[in-house]
Amino acid sequence: MANSTTIGTAAKRSKASSNQSGQGQEQEEEQPLLPGLPDHIAQHCLSNVPAPLLYSVCRSWRRLLYSPSFPPFLSLYALLFSTSPSTPLGFFSFDPLSATWIPVPNPPPNHPPLPHLLLRHPSFISRHLSIQSISISGHLILLAATTHRLLPALSHPFIFHPVSNQWRLGPPIPTPRRWCAAGSVSGAVYVASGVGADYSADVARSAQRWDLKNPRWEKVAPRKDGKFSREAVDAVGLKGKLYMVNVKGNAAKEGAVYNVERDRWEEMPEGLLAGWTGPTAAMDEEVIYVVDEENGVLMEYDPDMDCWKEVIKSKNLRGATQIAAGGGRICAICTGSAGIAVVDVVKRPARIWVVDPPPMTEVIAIHVLPRMSSPES
Repeated sequence: MANSTTIGTAAKRSKASSNQSGQGQEQEEEQPLLPGLPDHIAQHCLSNVPAPLLYSVCRSWRRLLYSPSFPPFLSLYALLFSTSPSTPLGFFSFDPLSATWIPVPNPPPNHPPLPHLLLRHPSFISRHLSIQSISISGHLILLAATTHRLLPALSHPFIFHPVSNQWRLGPPIPTPRRWCAAGSVSGAVYVASGVGADYSADVARSAQRWDLKNPRWEKVAPRKDGKFSREAVDAVGLKGKLYMVNVKGNAAKEGAVYNVERDRWEEMPEGLLAGWTGPTAAMDEEVIYVVDEENGVLMEYDPDMDCWKEVIKSKNLRGATQIAAGGGRICAICTGSAGIAVVDVVKRPARIWVVDPPPMTEVIAIHVLPRMSSPES
């Protein structure tokens, strides 16, 4: 994702470009991408140019950036709660080049509609009901939610592919659930524990896996107990293992590690568990990060020393409720869901800035995924 300076510059240039005459735009679109080269060769050459630079040069290059055939840059995706009674919940994408929020399209008429997702219920005045989604292999997957009758809302995963702008249904979930642990590792989606239509000790101990290449879910080794059905938690994939804790925040908690290769559950290293004091995410399944939500400290885990190392401390990270990682950035939902803090962890010292959501919205969940393609490209 582009930094705040790049975003501001790109937005200004976009506005200036929009003031060109229609005739000038048509003439520009008729020009080859690179004079003297066929477009397919020009695309290969331009794929090595940074996206902010392509965006700022000309309209044809800007359109190329959003073409399904061109390597996509990363964008920020968010599930937003709106005060609008007609569309209270929806997924949006933040384009870092134009600095604009774009609604994720709804499924087509011949596709099952997205279910009604419940965020609030009179029985839970002081908390939101969980809506669990993950990102994997360039896809956004909606996995678990709750109906107004406090039942699991999803019998199938809903999958959105940004590059093609298309939704599809995944295979039926053998045991639809809510308040579960959900995550991904090594190209597969996992759900563990949770609650089905009613509480069941078998469901609370169970775990299931779906490889995106396979047509069905499969069972994996069950947990020894049902202690991970207390609330919805993010399971974090790291180097062939899936890490999770059973309680959010600084409360006393238990950790668990699922070893994919050996199909067994293992104990979490002491140092990793001790520092798991807030929302957690992994960068490319290679490095795990946590935000200490009380102190506003972003930390990186050192597996060799079994300890956490501080990356940056900021008031914008205090009270963070969820984080997402991708492209060298850590994104965190700020206190009160009023914005999204973005940390560049590649540069040292790390830099941080805040992306504001659309007016009158609240950020519920975030992901880092490839940008959406434009139908006009």
